[in-house]
Amino acid sequence: MNDIIRNIKTRRSIRKYDNRQLNDEDLQVIVEAAQYAPSGSNSQSWLFTVIQKPELLTEINQLVRQAFGNITFGEHEYPAKIAGKKKAEQETYCFYYHAPTLIIVSNKRNYSNAMADSALALGNIFLAAHSLGIGSCWVNQLSWLCEEPVLRVALTRLGIPEDHMVCGSAAVGYLDGQQPPAPLRKPNTVNIIK
Repeated sequence: MNDIIRNIKTRRSIRKYDNRQLNDEDLQVIVEAAQYAPSGSNSQSWLFTVIQKPELLTEINQLVRQAFGNITFGEHEYPAKIAGKKKAEQETYCFYYHAPTLIIVSNKRNYSNAMADSALALGNIFLAAHSLGIGSCWVNQLSWLCEEPVLRVALTRLGIPEDHMVCGSAAVGYLDGQQPPAPLRKPNTVNIIK
């Protein structure tokens, strides 16, 4: 098995981090890997907003909790949103799992390939981090709540343009504990037609 395939097959979502901050060189490698993701017509219209300031991460977490409190979901809503809203009621809730670095990926809201391009960039973030011995996890809360007024003001203050939507975020940091094992792959998810 070559190194790329091994990296893909051994990467896991990490939800428990120690408090060591990434060094600048590793952060640069991770962000540069994101910038090299494919994008429709080579648009590269994404923006990567990296937050490492603990007080700012805490503030954003509080705004996420507040935004969850302001929103109502229907009974047929995506189950993770309903669970997130319930968890956000707890004082200990932290949507980014206390990772020391949060990378927000935003893209132009009127660009039809925004989510696909941004998802590829996030995939590169996760694989690059894992190759460096750094954990990561996709977090959706800022995507779900980015239009809530209290959060939109904060995102704009962070430099995320008004014409951008948050497509996803990456919690990034050093793993605290053991990496979880790979879950079994679901059967019947491949259909090869020859």
